[in-house]
Amino acid sequence: MYGTTTGSPAETRQLLFLILASILIAAAGYIINDYFDLNIDQVNKPGKVVVNVMISRRWVIFWHMFLSLLGLFFTVLALPVAEYWHLVLGNLASIILLWFYSTNLKKRLLIGNVLISLLTAWVIGIIFFSKYLVKINGPLVVDHNQIRFFRLTILYASFAFIISLIREVIKDMEDREGDRKFGCRTMPIVWGLNASKVFIAVWIIVLLAVLTIIQLYVLPFGWWHSALYCLLFIMVPLIWILLKLFKAQSSEDFHRLSTVVKLIMFTGILSMIFFRIY
Repeated sequence: MYGTTTGSPAETRQLLFLILASILIAAAGYIINDYFDLNIDQVNKPGKVVVNVMISRRWVIFWHMFLSLLGLFFTVLALPVAEYWHLVLGNLASIILLWFYSTNLKKRLLIGNVLISLLTAWVIGIIFFSKYLVKINGPLVVDHNQIRFFRLTILYASFAFIISLIREVIKDMEDREGDRKFGCRTMPIVWGLNASKVFIAVWIIVLLAVLTIIQLYVLPFGWWHSALYCLLFIMVPLIWILLKLFKAQSSEDFHRLSTVVKLIMFTGILSMIFFRIY
């Protein structure tokens, strides 16, 4: 059967701890990625290198370990290990996978991109599984709220996966010069820029099609505000990226596209407010 945490303050505390844990683990991942990408970053963004300029490599390792352990600590605070051990292991696995991504996997064709996208989707998934604990023994009881929450989880996790995959490939296009110099086999290097652009365009079209279907589904319920928000702050920017994508050539062009994708990620997260309202 499914179990839920009881009491609004407890649920709020659990959610905040899980969000904090995800932020800390992600920050640790960024730090260790900068550590192993030092040589590449000196080529791609020489004016923005932090490692060995503002902070020594030894302290980078320290902060990576500290933030990772702190993220795991808040995961344990949010999720009692006796019942949620598999979710705690999930965040532990995220820390380990981010290490292997930085050391090796990001240099391989598509593997690193898919991994980061999956880990981004996991941040959404762990929220659902923390609220609805699946137990093997006992009758399966499913209520309307669980079904609705599960659908929203699938929706946002899928959005997180696709938009993160799009950004990861755009970042590879932006960093292709440094990656090529140090033997990385990213998509723009192996397949070329044009094929990589087609790959991104296909995913943008898929995302636009799904978002259009969702808006057509919710409009009969009077969700005009959410539909307008989605159109203006998610779909229109995606169309802009699609139009600018095939004209982009320089690192600056791809950096601009990557920045817009990050804004779409942010507006996508904010759209959750509408499900609270409706």
